[in-house]
Amino acid sequence: MAERTFNLADLYEVLADTCPERLALVAGEVRLTYRELDERGTRVAHAFLAAGLEPGDHVGVYARNRAEWLESMLGAFKARVVPININFRYVEDELRYIVDNADLKALVVERTYLPKVAVVRADAPLLTAVFWLDDESGVPVDPATPGLRSYADAVAEASSERDFGPRSADDRYMVYTGGTTGFPKGVEWRAEDIFFGALSYGSDPLNVPEDIAVHAERPPLVQMLTTPLMHGNGQWVTWITLFRAGTAVMWTGHRYDPAEILRSVEREGATTMMLVGDAMARPIADEIARGGYDVSALKVVGSGGALLSPAVKDQLRELVPGLFISDGFGASEFGAGSAQNAEGRFPLKPQTAVLGDDLKPVAPGETGRLARTGYIPVGYYKDAVKTADTFPVDADGVRWVVPGDYARVEDDGTVTLLGRGSVCINTGGEKVYPEEVEGVLKSHPAVYDVVVVGVPDTRFGERVAAVASLRDGHHVSADELAAHSRAHIAGYKVPRDLVVVDAVPRSPAGKPDYRWAKRVATEAAAN
Repeated sequence: MAERTFNLADLYEVLADTCPERLALVAGEVRLTYRELDERGTRVAHAFLAAGLEPGDHVGVYARNRAEWLESMLGAFKARVVPININFRYVEDELRYIVDNADLKALVVERTYLPKVAVVRADAPLLTAVFWLDDESGVPVDPATPGLRSYADAVAEASSERDFGPRSADDRYMVYTGGTTGFPKGVEWRAEDIFFGALSYGSDPLNVPEDIAVHAERPPLVQMLTTPLMHGNGQWVTWITLFRAGTAVMWTGHRYDPAEILRSVEREGATTMMLVGDAMARPIADEIARGGYDVSALKVVGSGGALLSPAVKDQLRELVPGLFISDGFGASEFGAGSAQNAEGRFPLKPQTAVLGDDLKPVAPGETGRLARTGYIPVGYYKDAVKTADTFPVDADGVRWVVPGDYARVEDDGTVTLLGRGSVCINTGGEKVYPEEVEGVLKSHPAVYDVVVVGVPDTRFGERVAAVASLRDGHHVSADELAAHSRAHIAGYKVPRDLVVVDAVPRSPAGKPDYRWAKRVATEAAAN
């Protein structure tokens, strides 16, 4: 492959020059064309450089969804610095960890989080520049604080000239992922690899930056983005939309509000909507069922990061005639995978495989770990041990990423995803993958949301337990759920315990908290 000399900012700039007046971003009251977003990103880049940042340095973004989040990412790519996502739910100790682990030299932060930043800066000598974003919090801002500057002022005073030097395909993109256990890990990608591995999903081949301009010749994709930019899923779908010369409609509410999201779909004429699993899709479906929304423009609903259950898919298709549902697999380390077919299986894309412990492809009917080679990350930032474990090299010298997601190869070569091994339940020697059982339980009319975990069992080591929230006015017993499950899955996978809770907590990206569920189920089993 010929050497490439462009990063993600170069690709966006081609589109900004090709379709400058096309609407790029809708974020609350903010509406920016491709030209306007490009100019904002250029000013942000100059503000970063003026603050002393150099290529390869890291700048954190500690904010809820808002236009400045995307501006900061684009500005970072333009300046060849690396934007770092920070979970806005972090407490001080978690923030301290990410500031230290990511070697942050600058921070873009919402005003409401300034008190936490002030505490953490005492232990962060590298963090010399902080740009604060105004919000409704009214938190005091001390102008005498070293390195503290208003983002709005810094951007307004910065140059709008695109007078940057050459960029590189080796420029870095990084996303911190928490996974289901342990401290967050920084997944480090080259710009070229993240584009081809995740951000060019469904795109035409690209040999030079100018090739991306072809998308400006097509009607714009209007994408309703409900996921937070502080997670990889939200970032990837946003950039996929922009790199296809589409319009990104960003949800900026401080809580997940399906009614307001659907009003945005109606108002902006969104043709596609991106969600994460049932936690986001089921409230949307229930709200559509209540009526009062014109979603006739909506043609596609996508889910990434968590699979939709068949029950929710059926509900959405019934409510929105002709709706196409794209249920995709992806991971921060893996990139964008393929979409589920009508049978609920995933075709294997080129350079993907299901590998056994010997790093060789498993035969049909066997289970292994989903893996990918080619456009994959450099590794985990500052963690050589974890990098070696997740990115092994096989006997032929091929480097793979093997994140730990188990899959079974079917006779036709497609694969059935089983779930992450770290939450796999071992009951009497049989492996049970929670996601498979959760999908079955969600098809019961009483179940609104559910997480499946293993609890200690004197006979089998572990037994399957379900922690569920129910629909209003519904009741269900463990025996009733068991009877429902046996019609769909083997007996050893059927939950023997049921704990009913008011709500199942999930991250802003819709990910379940398995540690919480395991604690709740284990405590219930002990009583």
